[in-house]
Amino acid sequence: MEIKGEYRIPAPRETVWQALNDADVLRECIPGCESLEKVSDTELTATVKAKVGPVSAKFSGAVTLEDLNPPESYRIAGEGKGGVAGFAKGGAVVHLADDGGETILTYEADAKVGGKIAQIGSRLIQGTARKLADQFFRNFAEKVAPGSTQGENAA
Repeated sequence: MEIKGEYRIPAPRETVWQALNDADVLRECIPGCESLEKVSDTELTATVKAKVGPVSAKFSGAVTLEDLNPPESYRIAGEGKGGVAGFAKGGAVVHLADDGGETILTYEADAKVGGKIAQIGSRLIQGTARKLADQFFRNFAEKVAPGSTQGENAA
């Protein structure tokens, strides 16, 4: 499943880039994030609690930053295991563009799930994935530039 979106953040691109690479900022913005620790400049470990329909699970896994092109773009990829609930993996290509003193953040995300969680139906999973992606980027925009939750999620 693919999810796309765009946010206008009233902050310079360099500021937005720094925040995208700050584990503390990311931890605060990821819905259900219980921990996010930086292992290296491009690797992090995470624990995230998520609920998809009737299935609730705690996913533990790794996150990597790939194809870094500072301060313009990167791909963030992750994979987590949720015990009996199954697994989730995916990523997002994030692109930043200057627009005056503001930054336009666009993303294209993809996700795959397996195990028990995959049995609840693709529509519910896709809806939940869209909601979580939108929550993350809204939280991120608000964290970087308080009062700036003017974004739109395009399918």
